[in-house]
Amino acid sequence: MATPTYTKSGSKATTAAKLDKAVFGVEVASHSLLKQAYNTYLANGRENLAKTLRRGEVRGGGKKPWKQKGTGRARFGSIRVPIWRGGGITFGPLGEENYSKKLSTSAKRTAIRQALTLKAQADRVIVVEALSLKDGKAKDASTLLKKIGASRSVLVVVEDKTPEIVRAFSNLEGVTLSHAMYVNVYDVMNADYVVISEKALTIITEWLGKKEAK
Repeated sequence: MATPTYTKSGSKATTAAKLDKAVFGVEVASHSLLKQAYNTYLANGRENLAKTLRRGEVRGGGKKPWKQKGTGRARFGSIRVPIWRGGGITFGPLGEENYSKKLSTSAKRTAIRQALTLKAQADRVIVVEALSLKDGKAKDASTLLKKIGASRSVLVVVEDKTPEIVRAFSNLEGVTLSHAMYVNVYDVMNADYVVISEKALTIITEWLGKKEAK
């Protein structure tokens, strides 16, 4: 499988890079595994910030609102009971919930292969011979992406996140920078274009192209 390839200046390369079918040409019978891997990524990155107060944690309510008998009203021992406004919450989150999900390494890698395959089939994978941004200027990075036709949401995959590359791409809206060994389903599926350097492509091929141990 060949894919559009560009030089570090953004011009069309004479030789197109080849994509390994074991990584970019796998069978995607359904999207169930992709959905599972996507949701797992979101769940594992979820911060447990929600917390409500139970009856014993709400401030106040120590005094009995009225005497037990003789008022004609229902008996209550505290104004902080859950059925009263301002009272405790019965079944609310405690801040101790665990929302993380588990997915086997083999399943994760298979899902990444499927995500990359879908992008390759849609002609949304672009290979750049090298990403050389010595000055670390966002303007140079933006110009390069425009020359190679990568617009809107872009995932840039490199072999080494140097300070210059990080500084150049971090201020661009809609651009996500990732190391080749940390490519995930979430970033790939959210990107309109996946831009990969040749060395990063080699790393991805060696990482995902090998057969899984049974």
